[in-house]
Amino acid sequence: MSIAVADRYNPYTGKQDDSVPAAAALGLEPPRYCTECGRRMIVQVSPDGWWARCSRHGQIDSADLEHRK
Repeated sequence: MSIAVADRYNPYTGKQDDSVPAAAALGLEPPRYCTECGRRMIVQVSPDGWWARCSRHGQIDSADLEHRK
C-alpha cells in the first residue's frame, strides 16, 4: 500500500501542503512533523546533524538523508 503525494504531510508545518520555510530550504531546519501522519516528532539537533522520531513511524536521521557525513 503506497501513500499518495496528496496524503503526505509537510515535515516543517504538519499540514497537507507543499510550502517550505526559508530556513528549511537552506537546509538549516530539521523536520518537525512526521510526513506520514502529521504528528509532532521528538527532534535532537547536534553540531553534525539531527535525528527525529515519530511515536508511530520510527526515527529518521540526517545521515540517512545524506545531510551530514
